[in-house]
This record gives sequence, structure tokens and C-alpha cells, in this order.
Amino acid sequence: MPQNEFPKPHPHPFKQPPEAPAGMAHRPAPDRPAYAELCATSNYTFLTGASHPEEFVAQAAALGYRAIALTDTHTLAGIVRAHVAAKEVGIRLVIGSRLRPDDLSGCTVCVYPTAMESYRRLCRLLTVGKRRAPKGACRLGLDDLAEHGAGMLGIVVPLGEPGDEFGNAVQRLRAVFDDDRLSIAATMNRTQGDAERLDRLVRLSARSGVPLVASNDALYHRADRRMLQDVLTCIRHGCTLAQAGFRLDANAERHLKPAGEMHRLFAACPRAISRGLEIVERTGGWSLDELRYEYPDEVVPPGRTPQQHLTDLTWAGAEQRYGQAVPEKVRARIEHELRLIDELGYAPYFLTVHDLVRFARTGQERPGDPPVDGWTQPILCQGRGAAANSAVCFCLGVTSVDPARIDMLFERFVSRERNEPPDIDIDFEHERREEVIQYLYRKYGRERAALTAEVISYRRRSAVRDVGKALGLSLDLVDRLAKDIEWFDEGVVNPSRLRELGVNPEDPTVRWLVRLVDELRGFPRHLSQHVGGFVITRSPLCELVPIENAAMPDRTVIEWDKDDIEAAGMLKVDVLGLGMLTALRKAFDLVGRVHGARHTLATIPPEDPATYEMIRRADTVGVFQIESRAQMSMLPRLKPDNYYDLVIEVAIVRPGPIQGGMVHPYLRRRQGLEPVQTLPHDVPESVRRDVEQVLGKTLGVPLFQEQCMALAVKAAGFSPGKADQLRRAMAAWKRKGDQLHRFGRELVEGMLRNGLPMEFALRCFDQIKGFSSYGFPESHAASFALLVYASAWLKRHYPAEFCAALLNSQPMGFYAPAQLVRDAREHGVRVLPVDVNSSAWESTIQNGALRLGMHLVGGVGQADATRIAGATATKGPFRSMPALWRASGARAVTLRRLAAADAFGSMGLTRQQALWQARLLRDEPLPLFGEAGDARGSNVAGSEEGLDLLPNVGPLRQVALDYGAVGLSLKAHPVSFARGRLDALGVTACADLRDAAKSPDGEVRSVAGLVLVRQRPGTANDVTFMTIEDETGIANLIVWRRTYQRFRREARAGLLVATGRVQRQGEVVHVVVTSMRDLDDAVDHLRAPSRNFH
Repeated sequence: MPQNEFPKPHPHPFKQPPEAPAGMAHRPAPDRPAYAELCATSNYTFLTGASHPEEFVAQAAALGYRAIALTDTHTLAGIVRAHVAAKEVGIRLVIGSRLRPDDLSGCTVCVYPTAMESYRRLCRLLTVGKRRAPKGACRLGLDDLAEHGAGMLGIVVPLGEPGDEFGNAVQRLRAVFDDDRLSIAATMNRTQGDAERLDRLVRLSARSGVPLVASNDALYHRADRRMLQDVLTCIRHGCTLAQAGFRLDANAERHLKPAGEMHRLFAACPRAISRGLEIVERTGGWSLDELRYEYPDEVVPPGRTPQQHLTDLTWAGAEQRYGQAVPEKVRARIEHELRLIDELGYAPYFLTVHDLVRFARTGQERPGDPPVDGWTQPILCQGRGAAANSAVCFCLGVTSVDPARIDMLFERFVSRERNEPPDIDIDFEHERREEVIQYLYRKYGRERAALTAEVISYRRRSAVRDVGKALGLSLDLVDRLAKDIEWFDEGVVNPSRLRELGVNPEDPTVRWLVRLVDELRGFPRHLSQHVGGFVITRSPLCELVPIENAAMPDRTVIEWDKDDIEAAGMLKVDVLGLGMLTALRKAFDLVGRVHGARHTLATIPPEDPATYEMIRRADTVGVFQIESRAQMSMLPRLKPDNYYDLVIEVAIVRPGPIQGGMVHPYLRRRQGLEPVQTLPHDVPESVRRDVEQVLGKTLGVPLFQEQCMALAVKAAGFSPGKADQLRRAMAAWKRKGDQLHRFGRELVEGMLRNGLPMEFALRCFDQIKGFSSYGFPESHAASFALLVYASAWLKRHYPAEFCAALLNSQPMGFYAPAQLVRDAREHGVRVLPVDVNSSAWESTIQNGALRLGMHLVGGVGQADATRIAGATATKGPFRSMPALWRASGARAVTLRRLAAADAFGSMGLTRQQALWQARLLRDEPLPLFGEAGDARGSNVAGSEEGLDLLPNVGPLRQVALDYGAVGLSLKAHPVSFARGRLDALGVTACADLRDAAKSPDGEVRSVAGLVLVRQRPGTANDVTFMTIEDETGIANLIVWRRTYQRFRREARAGLLVATGRVQRQGEVVHVVVTSMRDLDDAVDHLRAPSRNFH
């Protein structure tokens, strides 16, 4: 996949290039006092620890510790981060976990594997406890610990004062941890009674024969995190700091202290210090680097090796794709890839991915089997991302990007030097993805297959809410601060915005709020499940990493996220859901039913001129990937007329090309406004040819990650693996720029050695730095471009079916159903309203018209809608509501919601009349008449009496009620009712902006409309893009930060008037706003559904 456009607030250390070679940064001085901290609780004990795992590791190294152990409660979720950080700074990490057995009180138990076998037992132990408990909990007893605890060391940590209860616990644990495997933790945290407490522990140690070990029982790496830890305690207990009382520690001593200070604190018991060092030695015979991940081999037939079977399938697929004449270029790529896959041992991974795609297309558990029960038709799927760089994946049917049509760089996907597993993303129809997920569970079992975790971290709003409550701020103030978060940006406060919210920025509590929110951002809040990343193993997965229950039924999740498993060298396949695939399949089905034309992604006519003509006009509402404001503004300038132009279009409107200064040079060259820059004549011919081969297709401007990598190989002499390291350094440049600059020096020096001019080399490096802000891979764009074309082709040739499919696949895309329906009507589609006698659950095509489905009506469920549609199909159309109610068996509340949607017009009922009748329906008999029979059989005659006396509702109110019930109205556009008032204000119709004669460039115009979209991209400096709509069309607004802040309230209105200067650039028209006005009262305060992207 490409780098995440919305990166984590606190990145994984594995995603950051090391500051120094592993093992070189930390060398304890031989004369420095030796110490190891064995009881550190990180923030992966959620809402308890106040430091990241890597912060503990870095601080321990800085203090000269011999080792540090993470002991988070019932979890190993943070150990990979700590392991990566420990290797970077060269300190020993002891793997551990803290247990709270249900049948043991007064203490916790920290356990430490001494070898890989005992680590596997610890993982299985945690899995047992988590699988028998709901998500986020763990239920273990001493019997479980005894069963799985062989080869582990234990430290028992007292909770509170170590009295008789604690002594009993030590005796019971000693029976579990025999052979000198148990220790008692002693702390000296400068609280009252420290000396007496230590003396009691010394006596207990003597009586029980269990040695003491010194510890800080640390909750944070530095003392200045104490306040944050107090706040986390309050969040955990749901109280304020003022209410917390003894739930808070007495001081800030639970941090990592210098080794010399620990020696002074335990001067009366020096053996406690040496016991810790002894434990480090006893656990020192292994590390996480020894984890051996093996991919499953069930997909290999008897008598064949995985590589042989993969080779057979690949060449069979090549023949199916190309016939007997496989292009020589493709044949060479297949042979190269198969050799590298064989060398790295990845054949089982490719076979498993192929098996997933095979199941999705056939429904067969095994080749040759009948489809599974409930199978209806093939599931539309497509591999994407870096896998599209693979000719093998194309031949296996995993991707649809033909290597004969696009240059590919396999090392972007699999690299000998990278020493990291490949990562294949497969998109499935989002409504049927669960079928594939359950197939994986059936095939491999819960012990060998699980989803990866997703670490849900605090962001600004959630941090403001939780910290504000803990500080005792009023709930209404916390709500205001969280909703209007623009007062706070990266720790910098906007005092004027705070004052507008009624807050004094100088208030000490507010200052604490700012500091604590800044510290809390990026802290893990809880573990969720990844959208589709599956880890599958040959041996039990629960012996590599603990597995827990997910919140969703029939799902299990490992404790590590995608960065963790990548760092651990574990392979993952992403089983993702994509709404557009669902929409395409539904559109193909509708086209087949209505027109008899059977189409698939593979049989759509390629390079259709009419489709590209529509795309060049930016007539792309609903089209995959090119319907956003930025993409629609780019289309008339780029003017795509072939598939590769769509590849460029998908990739060019991204932060990387924009911030790298690549977009405008490319457009100017494409439009003939500047020449393609050529290399000087003294550049060697072979180098010139290589550079032109890399950059020629994009007019000399690198737009893709692969081009940057290929330039490094062809022009600077990098190996393919080293070029991939350059890609990694690009992604981390803003966090650790030194690594990229080191590569930059090598890149420039290599280009100079090959005879390229300094100006060219420096320009290439500057453009490469731009990719640190999310550069799109060509392979990813190539996969998406196929869906761009397919969706555009359907929109151009079958607009009614395409719109119905989009409506039936909601929620997805950039626009709400109201805008999709409006766009369809503008393309000549006749749209019919929801009606109980004609509508199905989904929107359908009836006599060439688009009939809206009952799924659009808020609160109507599929079961009742299906009952109604079934009744009308067999017995209808119905002439009265009671008759439909009795025949269908639908609930009365459903009929009331349909009445609110004005869906009884075919019965001659207005909305008010239908609501009046629906209120008389009862699913259960009234108590007084309970013995009179079934409620549905009761007499509802008379429900029509007085219908003519109901008051009329005005047209504007009718439209407002439509929006409230369905989210759109076919009766009229809300703004049309305000047109007289708008004309009096001199407001220009949105459609008139397209006419250069009526709205010349640079002229001031006012436009008005319902707000459809608010978008604030990260790369658009201080600007918000807004799209508004009136009854004539849409207008695109550019609102600079100062204007937005001045008219903040107005910008959030449903209907607004915006005044500003017209900005024309070819066919692209914007209004650069200077003022805004709220006109919600002109449309009865109607709120159209808007979509906000930040």
C-alpha cells in the first residue's frame, strides 16, 4: 500500500530509520553502577502507563541500565516497539507481562520467559485468558499459570502494604515457580514508611526463601509525566482530579531513576539490586529475533513443492491471459520474479493469496468442490497496491494490471535486500467480504488465522474530551472545546479563538489542558481490529502472539498491529472491502437484467472516446477516485484520453507530487506551454537513454514512487533493494531527515559520477523529498485507474443503472444520495420517488426510470421492506394502508416512517393523511382489548374519516420533510424557494458562474446554496474548499483561513451566501470568498446532508 495519507500521531519505531547502527548507541560505562528495571508499565496497559515503550527503552539506555523489561498487564502488545527501539540503542530488552490471577489477591505477578519455548507458552497462556473473556479482558487463575508457566521466571509485586494476604500469595506462587524462579519486588518510592515496608519484605523473603528484587514499578520514564499519569488514572476511574483521592500516587517517584540512586535507595539490601541483574542473565538466552514464522502449505497438492505449484499456476495463467504468445518482456519478468520468490521462500504466500481469489470467484472450498451453501455469484475482487508491480500476480488473477501495458518495478514489492515480507492488498465487494473472512477461519482455524490489531490512539478531540473532564471542566465547555478544535494546533494555542469560546487562555487549568492534551495525543487508547489484515500461520499463531476476541462476533484479533508484524517478519494478506466494487457488480447486474448486456471488468470496451470526453469535462460525480473537488479541478487541465492518463490523474492530486513541485511543470509540458527539459549533450548516451526511459512517460517529471526508485537505480547506481530503502527514508523524512539526506548525498554523488549535471541531480532530490508527504505508487494508481475507467464507462452509457448501484452501495464516495440523484436527473434519468406499491428494498430500474428504494428511508429495515415488496409483488398494488399492513406483516413503526417519507402517493394519500392513518396501527392489541383477538385483525375502519380536514403543508415544508425522512427531495430544490430573496441581494445563480460572459475572471460575485462538502486537505495551506448547490447547479468556493475564522459560524450554516472574486483557469471556476452570510431561515432551517473531510 502507499504511505498512509493520515499517519499515526505517534509513529512506530520500525517506520523510522535508525539514528545509529543497531547495538552501537548504548555502551554502559564499566565503572557505572549496574541496574536493570524489570517492572515497567507502558501506555499499552491502557490508561495506566504514561510513557511509550520506546520512551522507556531510550531513557533506560540514557541512564546506563543493563536492561529493561516491559511488563504490561495481560498483554504483549507493546513489546515489538520496545524490541525495535532496544536494538536501535543497543540495550537488552527483557520480554515480560504482568498477570492478575482471579484467585490471587493483594498482588500482581510479572512473568518472564527464559527461552523461545517459554515465550510460546506465555503467548498461549494469554490467549487462553483472553479467549474465555470479552474483548479487552483476560481471565486467568493460578492453575492456568501452573499449566503454562514452565521455563518462566516470576516477580510478585505487592498491591499496597505487604501484609498477611500478600504473604499467603507468595507461598502459593512459590509452589508454581519452583527452583528459585520467583522473586519479590521491593520499591523505595520515597513514601512514608519506606524503611519499615522494606524491612517487612526482607523478613518475608527470609521466611519464604524467595529473594527480593529492586524495582521502581515504573509507570513513566521521567518524573515530568506524573501529571499525565494522574489524568490517565482519572480517565480510567471516571472521576476528576479533585475526586480521585487515594487513587493517585503520593508523589512522582514511579519513574526510571539513575542506577546510582537505586543503589543508594537499596543500600540496606544490595542483594535486591544484584537479583535483578541475575534475572537479566537468566532470561538472556533468546530474543524476539528468533521468532520463526512459517506460512501455511495446505494449498499445495501432494507431490509438489510450493514453488513448483506456483510456477505451474503462473504459466497456466500466462497462457490464459496471452494465449501461446506470451510477450517476451512479460516472459522475462515472470522468470525474474519466480527466481526471486523461490530464493526468498515466498511461494506459499502467493499461493494462499491465489487461493483467496479463487474462492471469491468460484465459492469452492477446494478446487472441484461445489460452491458453499448460500453462494449466489462470484465476488468481484481485485488486488492492488505494490502487488500490481508483479507479473506473477497478474498471471494468477490476483491483479488486473497488465505488465505489457505498464512498466513495473518488482523490487517495490519484493526485494532481496529489503528483508521484509511482501504485502498484498485484495479489495472485495464490501458487502460480501465477510464470506471471504469466514472462509479463512474455516480453512485455517482460530488458532492459525486472525486479524491484525489496529491501535486506536488519542487524537486532538478525544484527548481534549478526556483531559478536560479529568481536570474538572464543565461538560458543556469540554464539548465546545472538542467540537471547535481549531483553537489548538500542534500544541500552539490560538488565544482569540479560546476567548470566542468563553475561555480565558491565561487560566492555569487551560494551560494544563494544552500541555496534557499534547502529551496524550498518540497514546494508545485500546486495540481494535484492522480493516482486513490477516495473519495466517502453519504452526499455532497463538504461540507467536496472543490472540483475543474482537468486538464483532466470529472475529479474533492478534495483539500486534501491521507495523509490529512487519517488524517481526510476519506475512499478512489484506482482505479489504471496497464500496466501488460492490457498486460495479450491482451496476453490471442491473445492466444485464434491464438491457440483456452481460459485462464484467474484463469485457468493458477499452478506451471508449465518449467516456474520456465525459471525464475531460469533469462530469465525474460518483466516479471512483476522480469525483473530489481537487480531482475534478484537475481533469479539464490534464484532459485524459487513455488509460495511462487515468493512472497519472489518480496519482497527481496527492500531497507528494504537490509538495514536490511536480504538478505544474507536468501540466505546463502536457499543455505545450513549456518544453520537456532535455539532458545536456555531454551526458553519456546510455545514461540519457535510461533516464528518458524512466521519465519519458511523465514528460520528465517524476510523479510516482517507482520512478524515484528507478532513477536511483538507473542514474545513481543504487541496487533495487537500496532504492527501496530510499523509499522508506522518504516516508520518514519529516521525522528523521538525516537518513534521507544521507541517501540524498549518495544519490547526487551517483548521478554526478554518471555524468548528470548537478542541477538535474538536486532537482531530482528535491522532488523525492516531496514524496515524504504521501507519494502515490504507480502500481496503486494503475489498479485504481481500472476502476476509474469502469465506473466512468457505466456512468456514460448506463447512467440510471449506475446511479441505482451507487445508491444501493451507500455509504461510500464523496457525495450524498441527494447529489447522486440530482446528477442522474441532469443526465436525463427519470427518477421516481419511494412508494410502497412500487419500491423494493434497493433502488431499481422500472420502465427505464430509476425508482428509489426503501433503503433510503431513515429507520426502515431490510426485513420489513422485503415483506412489503413481497406482498405488493404477489397481492398488490394495495389501495389502503391497513390492507398492506395486514398482508405484509410489516411493523407499524415501519409504515409510519414510510408515511413520513411520503411513500403512499399511489394510494392517493398525502403525507399528512398517511401519517394520520399510520398512527392508528398497533402491532400489539391494546390492553383493554387484549382478548378481542389479533391486533392486525382488529377493525381499523374509520381511519380514513376526517382525512380531508387535515391542514395543508406548504411546498417548502414538504421539501424539508423529504430531506428529513429520505435525505433528498424530488419535488423541488430548497434554494428555489429563496430565489426571490437571493435576487434582491444580487446573488448570481451557480450555473451562471460557468458562463465567462456573465461571470468574468476577477469580478466580484455572490453565490448561494446548500453546503454539500467542506474539505481541508493537509497540503492546502490554510484553506478550506467548499462546494455549494442551488437549483441551477454547484459552485466551488475557496475560503482562506482568515476568512473562515472571521465567518466561522456562517461557514457552518446549511444555506449560505458567499461573496468573493471569480477565479477562472480554463474550464475550472472558483469563487475566492471574502465574506459569508447565513440564510438558514430562508429554507426553514433545512439541513441537507453534507460531508466534511479534514
